[in-house]
Amino acid sequence: MSELNAYDYTLPKERIAQQPLAHRSDARLMVVDRKSDSIEHRYVRDLPQLLAAGDSLVLNDTRVVAARLVGKRTATGGRWEGLFLESDAGGLWKVLGRTRGKIGAGESVQLIDREGRPATTLTLIAQEDDSSWIVHTDSEQEPYQLLEQVGRTPLPPYIRGGEMLPEDESRYQTVYARHPGSVAAPTAGLHFTDALLEQLSAAKIQRQEVTLHVGTGTFRPIASDSLSEHPMHSEWAQLSPATASALTRVRNEGHRVVAVGTTSMRVIETAAHGGTLGAFEGPTDLFIHPPYTFQGVDALLTNFHLPRTTLLVLVRTFGGDRLIRRAYELAVEEEYRFYSYGDAMLIL
Repeated sequence: MSELNAYDYTLPKERIAQQPLAHRSDARLMVVDRKSDSIEHRYVRDLPQLLAAGDSLVLNDTRVVAARLVGKRTATGGRWEGLFLESDAGGLWKVLGRTRGKIGAGESVQLIDREGRPATTLTLIAQEDDSSWIVHTDSEQEPYQLLEQVGRTPLPPYIRGGEMLPEDESRYQTVYARHPGSVAAPTAGLHFTDALLEQLSAAKIQRQEVTLHVGTGTFRPIASDSLSEHPMHSEWAQLSPATASALTRVRNEGHRVVAVGTTSMRVIETAAHGGTLGAFEGPTDLFIHPPYTFQGVDALLTNFHLPRTTLLVLVRTFGGDRLIRRAYELAVEEEYRFYSYGDAMLIL
């Protein structure tokens, strides 16, 4: 049997949340306690009571960019859809693209803005080994400014087929997002409001920020039968010296480091590789799967994840395979809302 089959589960389609709740912190929160082997049903707004004074939340302050692109092939008029991945210092973009038929180097695409008007033209230069394209734009604008005009919120396909509503521009973004660079939201952070953050501060629960720019590989199913053979996608991450010192102090004083999301978890564990948490900046391709010894995180707040993905493997590795399996079964039975706009789980 494939090692990956153990990370499969059946989810009724209606359990996939298509929009967030009107009030972010009203999301349900499944509290999974590893020490007592127990599961409790609460709400995200209860976090100030569930955590203790001195604990520290670690938030991923990345900002989702308007990375979804729609256009027409200049030569044929055929529809083209794409996703902005990154840009370099020379102004070239790296994008993924999809269209009917074959498209080649030298061809161009006329982007269409959100109002349906012609906008920037992309010229395809070369295709990379990962099927992405290096392209040139005919605009002198800074990439993220230009994307705000011609791009759309890059919702995952399981939310309305990826088609954004105007309100998704703010809903698919954390209230503390600062550094642009992600093509998907760090979804555990979507549950926080300014009011909840203030309540946590009043309860003397600390807050630290790291950055990880979420890439396209985050939701991608694992293709290989063996976890050890999966080529983990690389994402840029940063944890400052001040944050490393603060989190080290939290643990030395007997308090908990609580990662908000699998992205924050990966940053901390990358920076704590070798047993000592230090500053880190650069790409990380850390794939957390059994057997793994956690070095820097004591608790995890996370959403419910797709089957057969690296995110689910990480959560089961951290929470304990049997306990998290039971938690997912219970989440389906109790009609929790799943995935990006869904409910959350706190693993203590």
